[in-house]
Amino acid sequence: MSKAKVYEALNWASSFLKEYKRDENAGELLLRHYLQMNRSTFLANLREELPAQVEECFRAAVKMHAEGKPIQYIIGYEEFYGRTFTVNEDVLIPRPETEELVVGIIERLKKRFNFNEKVKLVDVGTGSGAIAVTLKLECPELGVTATDIYLPTLNLAKENAEKLQAEIQFVEGDLLQPFIKKEQKFKVVVSNPPYIPDADVEWMSEVVTDHEPHRALFAGYDGLDLYRRLIKELPNAVEPKAIIGLEVGMGQGKAVSNLLQVAFPDAFVEVVNDINGKDRMVFAEIGF
Repeated sequence: MSKAKVYEALNWASSFLKEYKRDENAGELLLRHYLQMNRSTFLANLREELPAQVEECFRAAVKMHAEGKPIQYIIGYEEFYGRTFTVNEDVLIPRPETEELVVGIIERLKKRFNFNEKVKLVDVGTGSGAIAVTLKLECPELGVTATDIYLPTLNLAKENAEKLQAEIQFVEGDLLQPFIKKEQKFKVVVSNPPYIPDADVEWMSEVVTDHEPHRALFAGYDGLDLYRRLIKELPNAVEPKAIIGLEVGMGQGKAVSNLLQVAFPDAFVEVVNDINGKDRMVFAEIGF
């Protein structure tokens, strides 16, 4: 049995991660995960001895993170909107900024639609399913469909929906193509597509570029390839009265809002900044 105390293991991890220029707080998150403790219990047990098996797993995980593997892929989950979503290297790790996209959609839904009517929503490029599942659980009246082009990703999203008891229809396919073929239309379209310019791979952290799926990150020379394709398809997939909500990369708000305004000349289109003051969301309200 190891004689290391919890606080000693934590101090070792902090020094080790600092040496590799990683976030020192990652040590606490990993150690709490292996000890299965919330923060208050963890802090109350700092002077306890660490079981040998836990120490072994913890040290291996800290080394993996030092080499660049994101914590969420090591522990297998991430929190989003107060819920726990399973993640693996087939999906992008849900970001806190995307919670703001969900909030923006809910606000506009409540303002524009009467839930006595059936409101059909599609989440395009669902990834882990974080957006679709959250919207369904926050607004149970919605009829939610989630789509992704990559089957392993879609399967993980299904797993998250089942675990969190969100009733969602899943469709494998490229953007809105499956629905256009069947002449299906939606009142709400939400998407957080890949939006990073290809060249940015040169300066981005290897924590992201070596581990998160490139198909979910990069989108052409200016990062707008997916928006161009999606927005071109939108007029054939939305009802006369509709809401569209898109997450964008910093500095892309104006370009994406222009694309939407061209596709829907009479729509009310707005760029919304995130909590850090960066343009992060573009919303279009059509036919109101």
